[in-house]
Amino acid sequence: MPKRKADTALPDTGGYVLEDQIGYLLRRAHQRASSLFQDIMCNELTPPQYAALVKIGAFGSVSQNQLGRAVAMDPATSQGVVQRLLAKKLVRRAADPGDKRRTMLSLTPEGKAVVERLVPLGARVTEATLAPLDDADRARLLDFLKRLG
Repeated sequence: MPKRKADTALPDTGGYVLEDQIGYLLRRAHQRASSLFQDIMCNELTPPQYAALVKIGAFGSVSQNQLGRAVAMDPATSQGVVQRLLAKKLVRRAADPGDKRRTMLSLTPEGKAVVERLVPLGARVTEATLAPLDDADRARLLDFLKRLG
């Protein structure tokens, strides 16, 4: 067996195992959930677009800042998501009757139809993502994630 060159030797990690770290495990879980989302939703919307559309529907009418906070998006990401939903004609903007400086977002009839059609698929994504867990583990995981977030 050939000797390993000194410059390619692995550092001593003191027992640190990447695959046991929270960030790594959360990223893997997120990759699984994202892949299932795309498969089930047939690439119709991205997860941020879906979240924004569902929340706009839940609020009825919402400012972009409030929407961004509700779906945990920074302003730049929120702006891009809203622009894409406007381009798809799923969302409309209107002046806030109480504050003309602010615009409000609401669903178009097409947006409402998309939400009604996709929300059951969103539930399927959750079910598929959590499929390896029993009911008690699902409840614990969701509780832990809510506390971490």
